[in-house]
Amino acid sequence: MNKLIVSCFAVGMALNVNAQNYWKKNAGKTAKVIFTGSKTNEKMVDKGTVKFEKMAQPKETDACIFVDPDFKYQKLIGIGGAITDASAETFYKLPKNKQKEIIEAYYGKNGLGYTVVRTNMNSCDFSSDSYTYVQDNDTSLTSFNVAHDEKYKIPMIKEAQKAIGNHFTFYFSPWSPPAWMKSNKSMLKGGRLENTFYQTWADYYVKFIKEYEKRGINIWGLTIQNEPMATQTWESCIYTAEEEGDFLKNNLGPTLWKNGYKDKKVMIWDHNRDLIYQRATTTLGNPEASKYAAGIGYHWYETWNNKTQLFDNLLETQRAFPDKFLAFTEGCKEQFDMTKIYDVSLGELYGKNMINDFNKGTALWTDWNVLLDETGGPNHVGNFCFAPIIADTKTGEVHYTYEYYYVGHVSKFIKPNAQRIGSSSNRVALNSTTFMNENGQLVTVIMNDSDQDFNTNLWIEGMSAKLNAPAHSIQTVIL
Repeated sequence: MNKLIVSCFAVGMALNVNAQNYWKKNAGKTAKVIFTGSKTNEKMVDKGTVKFEKMAQPKETDACIFVDPDFKYQKLIGIGGAITDASAETFYKLPKNKQKEIIEAYYGKNGLGYTVVRTNMNSCDFSSDSYTYVQDNDTSLTSFNVAHDEKYKIPMIKEAQKAIGNHFTFYFSPWSPPAWMKSNKSMLKGGRLENTFYQTWADYYVKFIKEYEKRGINIWGLTIQNEPMATQTWESCIYTAEEEGDFLKNNLGPTLWKNGYKDKKVMIWDHNRDLIYQRATTTLGNPEASKYAAGIGYHWYETWNNKTQLFDNLLETQRAFPDKFLAFTEGCKEQFDMTKIYDVSLGELYGKNMINDFNKGTALWTDWNVLLDETGGPNHVGNFCFAPIIADTKTGEVHYTYEYYYVGHVSKFIKPNAQRIGSSSNRVALNSTTFMNENGQLVTVIMNDSDQDFNTNLWIEGMSAKLNAPAHSIQTVIL
């Protein structure tokens, strides 16, 4: 383990002593500022440019964001959201012009730059009903058919794929095997996969991949099980860390490889940050399981109140497994209330999580539903939630929440394969992260979620640009 940690430090965190000084290439440059602020009700407004000038040693009284381009960390795989049954069903209840608007808003050249799409294999809570792709007790899976998804979900995924183009990154997650494979004989309320059906369930993933790819939807990856420690009122299935490892090493991994799917990125865990380190060290502690896993997925629901998230657990997990990527696979604001869809706190929930997740090593970031209706659904068990875009299916009106804009301050400007750059803030209220795009463009996101206005300095190697960071605002600085 110590060798792995040393390797991570040496490769991912070392100072590039041979790097050309950043300002020898960028002397006298100005940076573009894009701003969103709740006090002025501005949404992703171009605020012009700021100029970098010499600034020696900052004082402790100077609010600063410090950036050093010589320190380079993880590369970004992509950012996106889930196209669930609920998202797709809502989408196709809208007029054609609104459908086109939403696709452009997320995936178009003038949109948020989403490149990642997640979906559910079998039903989840954000489905209008419970369903699978096979008939009961069909252990041979000869009845396997994804016709259910062809009504709403597959068409919307293909619309997103067409708009995204080459960077399309698509993965799926199961919420539950069919009821007849489980100990409680129900897709709902937990239960576990019976040992006798481990191989049948592994074959099920392969069937799903083949059917989707037959329809032109290339699958980049998958998670083994959504929230494997949660007994929910909706579709759920429990695995211990050891059980997940056994299923991966004995069934799912070998079955994927045998069918020519060695390139599919398998992610373990797919649950909250609280247990991520224990799950990773236990499941991946077995080399025969670890060889089939590419990443470690996680959610944010352990601390939905946005005050005490366990971000350091991500860093510790990344140090332990530098050869695996961290993937935020789901998060949303729960307990939907239509009267609160314009609260800035929704955006700040996303901003704080995204910035801290990236600063702790996350390489893939996926929001939950990209679209929900005026009830926060549809959801067949009443688990109604917020989404960045809410559509009123009765009136056809589309509402863009602060979630949409706060995510956009990251996703629109930081591109796939961008590399995170060393940065820090000397004020608790100023959350910040920095990436360098492949073209050398430096992108810094600064969020102030406090009630206090700040004047701050974006300080890079002895040069600084002065910025205003009003209370409850976010800005992207592009150099």
